[in-house]
Amino acid sequence: MILAYAQLAAAMALVGANVAVAKLLAEALPIPLIACLRCALACLVLWPLARLMEGRVRVAPRALGNLALQAVFGTALYNAGLLAGLRYTSALEAGLVLATLPAVVALGSAVWLRERLAPRLWTAVALASCGMAGLTLARVGGGAGGSATGDAALGNALVFGGLCGEAVYVLLAKRLSGQVPVVTASLWMQAFSALVLLPFALPGLGAAAALAEPRLAGLLVFHSLTASVLCLLLWYAGLRRVKAGLAGVFTAFLPASAAVVAVWVLGERFSVLHAVGFALMLGSLLLATWPARRKGAG
Repeated sequence: MILAYAQLAAAMALVGANVAVAKLLAEALPIPLIACLRCALACLVLWPLARLMEGRVRVAPRALGNLALQAVFGTALYNAGLLAGLRYTSALEAGLVLATLPAVVALGSAVWLRERLAPRLWTAVALASCGMAGLTLARVGGGAGGSATGDAALGNALVFGGLCGEAVYVLLAKRLSGQVPVVTASLWMQAFSALVLLPFALPGLGAAAALAEPRLAGLLVFHSLTASVLCLLLWYAGLRRVKAGLAGVFTAFLPASAAVVAVWVLGERFSVLHAVGFALMLGSLLLATWPARRKGAG
């Protein structure tokens, strides 16, 4: 069980660390090019993995349509929002925004899927909303550096827009649950995403010459293979021995690792504002993902 916990924690820690990696990439390359190359590189690894682990990679036409929508919202829109937002805001604040995902998914389930939410989930939504509002108001009405604070608020909004795309992906995935093997589904989503992003990436193709720098090329390979392949394998390996409800608690490692990498590697400042935001977002995340207590349990 300890190994399963370690796998779940490592998966979310890598997702959080990739926020800082994405910021470094977004400062050096056009956003559509980064996203398209990330998807293409992931396909090169996912194809043999899917064949080895799951056999045939063909799926039914109806499932393909759902996977295409998941690709548009969960890969293309999410990456575009995250990478665009990271040009204006810090990796630290982007990580805090991403921590609202469970609350946004819960709200989407209530509005779109007409699922009834428990009171604690509504509390999680409220905490996430307060955290987002606090970051936004503090940035827009901040003291020094009005332009910089306005840019950060815009960046946080763009990251949140990408996160909403990821929430739609999660809700769409519920419709396909159990119908397509995990690695095969990921392969098709990455392939669809690469096709969607290709027309937007082609005008900036000349910027790919910057990848001749080993450090930048290494960051892109790390970003692609960890975020799109390794995190997936670690997460589902852990889920084989841990119930989904308990596994959700490990998503707390996402904002935590994003904060650590942003402060220690990128040199970003951790302020009182970030501490309050972190507390609110973490409270929301834990409320939304903590396993529900069974009735009659002692």
